[in-house]
Amino acid sequence: MSWHNGGQGGGPGGQGPWGSPRPGRRPEPPWGNGLPPDLAALIARARRLFGGITGGRGNGGQGGGSGGGGEAWRASRLWLAAALVLVLLWFASGLFRVQPDEEGVVLRFGAFARLVPPGLSYHLPWPIESVLRPAVTRINRIEIGYRANLAAENEGRDVTEESLMLTGDENIIDIDFTVFWRIRSAPDYLFNIRHPAGTVKSVAESVMREVIGRTPIQPALTGARGAIEEAVQKGAQAILDEYGSGIEITQVQLQKVDPPPAVIDSFRDVQRANTDAERMRNEAEAYHNDIVPRARGEAARIVAEADGARQAAIAEAGGAAQRFASVLAAYRAAKDITLARLYIETMQAVMEKGHVTVIDPAIKGVLPLLSLDRHDAAKGDAAAGEKP
Repeated sequence: MSWHNGGQGGGPGGQGPWGSPRPGRRPEPPWGNGLPPDLAALIARARRLFGGITGGRGNGGQGGGSGGGGEAWRASRLWLAAALVLVLLWFASGLFRVQPDEEGVVLRFGAFARLVPPGLSYHLPWPIESVLRPAVTRINRIEIGYRANLAAENEGRDVTEESLMLTGDENIIDIDFTVFWRIRSAPDYLFNIRHPAGTVKSVAESVMREVIGRTPIQPALTGARGAIEEAVQKGAQAILDEYGSGIEITQVQLQKVDPPPAVIDSFRDVQRANTDAERMRNEAEAYHNDIVPRARGEAARIVAEADGARQAAIAEAGGAAQRFASVLAAYRAAKDITLARLYIETMQAVMEKGHVTVIDPAIKGVLPLLSLDRHDAAKGDAAAGEKP
């Protein structure tokens, strides 16, 4: 837009439309000594700058007027503000939060960049960086051989193609077990294996079949459950570590160990028979453990008594021999005295045991007298002497 003279009716006081004096005088703009900005040039410049956004032409021309130029400028400002808001929102999209049970794995153009601990963090917006947040403290479970019904805890569905296994003694056994696992290394878990849960299930089932294939059926049904669980856990963990899966097996738990359903009744009959045989074997072993020590003690007592009697007989015989030798020596030294002494001692011993009754020779017609009291007393003394 250029300056021009507006005539006498162009403005107040006979001035032009921009407040200029009447024709013939030099105009004085209201902004000072300099010329006002050329609005058409500014609008054309803004259109050239934002032409792709507003769709306007490079030069608006003089026919648009000051009103068209103001609307274009306002539209361009709105588009610029909208673009700025979009850029701010794009940068703000990099904010993310890692939960306490998670670990953040930041990817830069799809490749692993860094680990982020729980809390509020930031990464460069998509598509430069992205974040994955696996739950590293959650304990996951996989059911093999059955599928539990969550609505009813005591009910479930048996999966025979997973549960039937061959034991070491060529018997078929039905095993249901559960594997508990968690994420130990988030990058290995995300990038080294494609299907983590399926891998854990396949590895655990394979190791279980290998362990059961080395175990007879009887220990598997009774006392070897703990050993089987430990062996499966160690074997599955070794394979997963070899894969670099970043998974840790926390526990293997046997849920059911039974014969196949088709023969379970017959097998239980055999088990009851084996239980009865084991009970009778235990009773016989208990009787053996009771009677044998007693017999051995009685034999030891008899042997000890016989040995004591032998020693006593030997000592008594030795004493009698020594006494006889001493008597013989005395007899040889003094025969008459020794004979008299022997006679007196013998008669004393006989008289001590007899009952003497003195009767006056003048009494006639005396019946023989047998003292029963004395006889009974002698029998009592003899019986008392025989007691140990």
